[in-house]
Amino acid sequence: MEKYTLIGHPLGHSMSPFIHAELFKLSGIEAEYDCTDIPGEEFTGRMADLKKLNGYNITIPYKRDIIPHIDVLDESAKRYNSVNCVHNTEGKAVGYNTDCDGFLLSVKARSLCLSGNVFLAGCGGVGRMMAIEAALHGAEITIGIIPEAASAAADLCDEIHFLKPECKTHVKPIDKVTGSFDLIINASPVGMYPKVDACPVSVELVGRCGGVFDAVYNPVKTKLLQIAESFGKPAVNGTAMLVYQAVKAHEIWNGSSYTPEQVQDIIEKTNEIIAGDFK
Repeated sequence: MEKYTLIGHPLGHSMSPFIHAELFKLSGIEAEYDCTDIPGEEFTGRMADLKKLNGYNITIPYKRDIIPHIDVLDESAKRYNSVNCVHNTEGKAVGYNTDCDGFLLSVKARSLCLSGNVFLAGCGGVGRMMAIEAALHGAEITIGIIPEAASAAADLCDEIHFLKPECKTHVKPIDKVTGSFDLIINASPVGMYPKVDACPVSVELVGRCGGVFDAVYNPVKTKLLQIAESFGKPAVNGTAMLVYQAVKAHEIWNGSSYTPEQVQDIIEKTNEIIAGDFK
């Protein structure tokens, strides 16, 4: 039986075992997938155990710490200096970043426009990846920030221009943003449980957008998504990204493939579990 795990610290409740179990079931592969909480002082000493597995996923705070222990880095991992998926194959640990795949596949599944005028709320961590992917797909990017994020936003713009010199970027205080956008991306924690009544942008701005991607998935329907749906805008939450990055991992590990209907079914089941926990 193949064995996989998710490493991080602290892990708490994770939907990963459920999602991966569903994917293994669909592909007919007998495998175990669990969670391994590794305190910082034990991290290096656990590498030998991880090498015995068929593969594993990495979450906070080890997505960069794992890199010195990886033999080969995929282009996605090199681009973001971040690894969230490892395949142990032919005696080597190969590292990937499937977060970007999860984001791109989620956007594509809902036919959201990533190549037009994109507004991004939040520019750290996952926001950095989303901004760069949008830039690489031809977007003009406006980053809405709080004052404390000005330096990080400037660094991100520099990075975008290095990778895509012709990309137009703008940085504005998030409460001063005007105009219309093809896509609003929330990469901030605004709206996350327990502060479920918060929204990163104004109702008016949502009304002038073409669609919404919210990286938050607890609650399943954030205030931002509720507003978007009230305007009839296509909108997707972070569960889709979570499931699609797992789908990409299975493609890497075993060459598995899934239909859009199968993936959507897992997204809906995952949302149901999260909504039940939230209640």
